[in-house]
Amino acid sequence: MLLDIMHTIHQFYCPLPEELYDFKEVTLSVFPRILDTKLMASTQPFKEIINNTSLADLEKRLKESPFHPPVVESAEGFPRYDTAAEQLHEAGYDAYITGLCFISMANYLGSFLTPPKLRVSSRSKIVEPFFNKLFLMRVMDIPYVNLQGPDLQPKRENVLHVSFPKEWKTSDLYQLFSAFGNILVSWIDDTSAFVTLTQPDQVKIAVNTSRYAESYRIQTYAEYVEKKQNSTHAKRKWVEDGWKEVETKRLKTQYTTYASQESFNNAVHRLAPVLGKRSMSPIQEEAGTDELEEGQIIDSSSDHLTEDSSEAGFGNDVVEFCTKKPQKAKKLKKGQKAGKSSVQLFEVPDTW
Repeated sequence: MLLDIMHTIHQFYCPLPEELYDFKEVTLSVFPRILDTKLMASTQPFKEIINNTSLADLEKRLKESPFHPPVVESAEGFPRYDTAAEQLHEAGYDAYITGLCFISMANYLGSFLTPPKLRVSSRSKIVEPFFNKLFLMRVMDIPYVNLQGPDLQPKRENVLHVSFPKEWKTSDLYQLFSAFGNILVSWIDDTSAFVTLTQPDQVKIAVNTSRYAESYRIQTYAEYVEKKQNSTHAKRKWVEDGWKEVETKRLKTQYTTYASQESFNNAVHRLAPVLGKRSMSPIQEEAGTDELEEGQIIDSSSDHLTEDSSEAGFGNDVVEFCTKKPQKAKKLKKGQKAGKSSVQLFEVPDTW
């Protein structure tokens, strides 16, 4: 069931999260109420009376005593899903017999109530211990993933975490631990695995053998978990701090932009009496200075503007912007003396 849920979330909802905690949150948001019949059949009080939890065998076992399977009548014209003629691995049929299995097991739980009940609802409190727990395959000491709370924490005092070159195989690990008797190897990836020893008192000896090794490293399971938790915490903190920093910069940028615009608008407003009324647009001003016939001069009135602007308390940036245009050479017609120009010093555009 766990694999089915993972595929469903990945294909129809979002990419699977990297961390288990995030996966639990996403799963509960998509499936708020999950009941795993395989988990029910693998735990008490069913564990002692159900030997095989595969769907087909489970459905057959739940037809026998002490269980009471429900009586189901197929609608007229739909005879295919008769359990006497199995349609295993067809999605609809598998879902159908899964429902039958749950009803049989839920009704069996009713026999433990006082007074006993023959029919138990899926929302009954006696079923709640099985809610939102997913059966784990091939994990000996953790029977399920608890989506609503912390998972079981086995001691694993006899488990080692081993890092090694990518070229290593299972036979290399068996050879490495040959002096410690029978071992169980559980691969993590191409360069690491868990190795379970028979005797916990041999763990310290095994760790010491790798102290001076160059190609591999052995650490206890507790050390491995501690380092992983610290790494995850640091990564999560870095992400959170990173987002806080981005948000702070964004707010600061917005404030700076607003303050700069406000300062500029105030400067232009205060410069208005000094500059006078506009007489022509910037395009007209450029058109009046197209041809150069005899000489060029710099209008000396720009000095007067700079002094007035400084006295008014405006910043250098505003003054430089206001005086940049007049620094362009004025062009004189033949016979015209250097003096007052017909073009005003600064032209305010119609729109900013």
